[in-house]
Amino acid sequence: MMKTRKKEWWIPWAFLALPLTMYLLWVVFPVVQSFLYSLTHRDSILYGARYIGTANYQRLFGSSTFIMALKNNLLWLIAFVLFPVPVGLFIAMLFNNSLPGNRMYKTLFYLPMTLSFAVIGTIWAWMYHPDFGVVNTFLGAAGLDALKRQWLGDRNVMTFALIFVGVWRQTPYVMILYLAGLKNVPTEYVEAASVDGASWMQRFTKIIIPMLAPATIVAMTISVIDSLRAFDIIYVMTNTQARAAEVLATYMYSNAFQFYNFGYG
Repeated sequence: MMKTRKKEWWIPWAFLALPLTMYLLWVVFPVVQSFLYSLTHRDSILYGARYIGTANYQRLFGSSTFIMALKNNLLWLIAFVLFPVPVGLFIAMLFNNSLPGNRMYKTLFYLPMTLSFAVIGTIWAWMYHPDFGVVNTFLGAAGLDALKRQWLGDRNVMTFALIFVGVWRQTPYVMILYLAGLKNVPTEYVEAASVDGASWMQRFTKIIIPMLAPATIVAMTISVIDSLRAFDIIYVMTNTQARAAEVLATYMYSNAFQFYNFGYG
């Protein structure tokens, strides 16, 4: 038996060969290549490279735009953890009950996830328009003219306006994760706790929340990843011209593909 197992040691590696090869080609190799590019000055991917050592890194950490982009990315990260996760859980709890028109409301709430970032960015750019946009029109109709803003032109609110759009799109995804997680919560536990006199809050915090831990971990992980990948909405709604809303991805893109400084980008 031991001899047979020793002879078959290669079988797991045979199954792993293709995925490991793809991982090396599409993940490890690009990371190493990008690091080597960062040690050069080049105005093209294919040619014109000149080794400059750590000069790009010195320029990077001395750049006020990079610091601002890093801070904006942290704002995206905080917002994507603090808002979509609890709001998505709250909506999932509502829809987990048998409400009239439940399926229709679920579809409407999930609708933003079916739209591309380009479509979402275009729609919200219209809504944020200072003259005929829905947001300022609604504020004016409500008598809140003091709150009207150039939402995509005011550097003090621009990043928050973009984050709101990202959170608006992210929340339905978290809702779906929690709806799936709620299906795995045994109703017997909740009913037994109710019979024993536990309040709704006690049932929620002592039974439902702990059993939703896997869904919460997935929701938070996905939200963190999506916050760090923020690019599409910012690019569509500002065309990377609004430096106040810069994040790391747009800063990289503008340096590499607009200023043709691929080593620094």
